Amino acid sequence: MRTTEDSYLHKGMRKKLVDSIREKGITDEQVLSAIMNIPRHFFLDSAFEKQAYEDRAFPIGEEQTISQPYTVAYQTQLLSIKPYDKVLEVGTGSAYQSCVLGDLKAKVFTIERQKKLFDQNKKFKYLEKYPSIRMFFGDGFDGLPTFGPFDKIIITAAAPCIPEKLIAQLKPGGFMVLPLNEGENQRMLRVKKELDNTLVEERFDEFSFVPMLEGKRG
Repeated sequence: MRTTEDSYLHKGMRKKLVDSIREKGITDEQVLSAIMNIPRHFFLDSAFEKQAYEDRAFPIGEEQTISQPYTVAYQTQLLSIKPYDKVLEVGTGSAYQSCVLGDLKAKVFTIERQKKLFDQNKKFKYLEKYPSIRMFFGDGFDGLPTFGPFDKIIITAAAPCIPEKLIAQLKPGGFMVLPLNEGENQRMLRVKKELDNTLVEERFDEFSFVPMLEGKRG
């Protein structure tokens, strides 16, 4: 059962979380503001209400997690979201990252391969606050070619490679941010697609994500 109350206590815990993320090096005030605006405890079972504002990942079922808030902020900061950017998100999960993007006024197209999580999100009332988020059940490796090209693409699971089909759906001049598998941990990459369609990679810190898998799971 999820709670729908956002009290002064929750807001106070959220403020501490934002302060800790800022201390870890997140400098984009708009990203920090989005983290402050979104009640993370809404995305977890009410049994985890107090732990929701710890800076760590939590299981959400189907062998998936809600990402650590610092990781969400880190990937979002690398994307440099502008209002009305068309963003493809691979791996909806709890939809917390989707809402952070939505709070930044992005137009979000998000794919989830786990039918159970997709169905849960379809019934999640809080998401009605962000009509710019559109959810799809499908294989993230395929992307959403019908709705592309996209200004930005974010992958929220450990990718075994830079998916070619997703690069094809990225606008020239756009960015893809993804954790690329390097064994136990992943290296965060930002891949820019130049105007001549060549790719420029930037490498950042190491993280730990659940694996990006092919196909759909009903």
